Amino acid sequence: MNAPISPLSPRLASTTAKFRNRIPTQLRRTIPVYLVCVCIFLVFLNIDLMPSVPSPSGMFKRSSISQKPSSSDYSRGFPRKIWQTWKIDPFSFEERDTATAKTWTMLNPSFRYEVLTDNNDMNYIEQHFGPEGFNRMDIIDLYRSVNATIIKADLLRYLVMYAEGGVYADIDVEALRPVHRFIPERYDESEIDMVLGVEIDQPQYKDHNILGRKSQSFCQWTFMAKPRLPVMLRLVEKIERWLTDIAKKQNVPIGEVVLDFDEVISGTGPSAFTAAILEDMNRRRGDAAITWDDFHNLDESKAVRGMLVLNVEAFAAGQGHSDSGNHNARGALVKHHYHASNWPSRHPRFNHPIYGEVERCNWNAECVRKWDEDVETFGLLPPEEQQKRIDEKNIHS
Repeated sequence: MNAPISPLSPRLASTTAKFRNRIPTQLRRTIPVYLVCVCIFLVFLNIDLMPSVPSPSGMFKRSSISQKPSSSDYSRGFPRKIWQTWKIDPFSFEERDTATAKTWTMLNPSFRYEVLTDNNDMNYIEQHFGPEGFNRMDIIDLYRSVNATIIKADLLRYLVMYAEGGVYADIDVEALRPVHRFIPERYDESEIDMVLGVEIDQPQYKDHNILGRKSQSFCQWTFMAKPRLPVMLRLVEKIERWLTDIAKKQNVPIGEVVLDFDEVISGTGPSAFTAAILEDMNRRRGDAAITWDDFHNLDESKAVRGMLVLNVEAFAAGQGHSDSGNHNARGALVKHHYHASNWPSRHPRFNHPIYGEVERCNWNAECVRKWDEDVETFGLLPPEEQQKRIDEKNIHS
């Protein structure tokens, strides 16, 4: 029988035949598989050396802060982050601050915990609101210009909640329950954008010349938010306009404006925060207007157009007013110790020369009524008699 015709030269064919005869048949059959594996290995080994294809849209840029958040921003759960702000870093905390801070990490071990301080807050704002972030240089300039400690603290919490979201709590707020208790099981977290608590619910004083602006408010010493909520940005922009107007009226730079207690409360604090939340609720679709009446005497939590409002006991128990209950109740989630709340000394309340501050009544109806009557009666006296009584009080005080 004739041998098959080989395409190789006689010498090469002879050599190949000899080589083939020396290799077992099973091994010869696996050689192609080995070669394929080697090729795949070489491709993976050199994949970083392959040129990348540029994106059609060019360099990736972060979204502008003025843009509305995408639907995915609202559909995700709340970031597992806890934020606090203070003058110094946690390694230098006093024992009382360390104790309250530890309650947050112990009850929420899977959460990231971070404290922004007087030494790193400006860097944080520049990083997130500068050209490489939201590109809002006006906000950076505003934050850099403000010197009032409480105004800066209010701005910082709103900016952090806009940029990253999570839980914000003042440094003197103790966690009593884990964060997952902030949202009752009957609610779908994906449908909630912010969790708030009632702080003061005394609407009967809404027309009082001093207590009125503080009589209906949500708590802003503790709240939870998803990132990029427009309400946080609108609040900061409103504060920016307000401070600019105040500076113009006082004919001074923003860093030199002089503000009293009520101006701080209504300009950047709980009253401003509450007004922004109610306005945002009404911006969202709904048949009826939302007012404080929707949250007066709130017994249980209530979700209104993506905002979950907890009753006063949740974040503001133990106040002695607004039917706030006590910290031993199951519904109490945090405890505010107030040891860091000394800012009113720099922004004093109205203090009558004879009858002092009406806030000392702590919303007790009889006390407020008597204070009002006494102040009104004093105002009817002739100036000479008023000064006489003031002098007598100063002598005996």
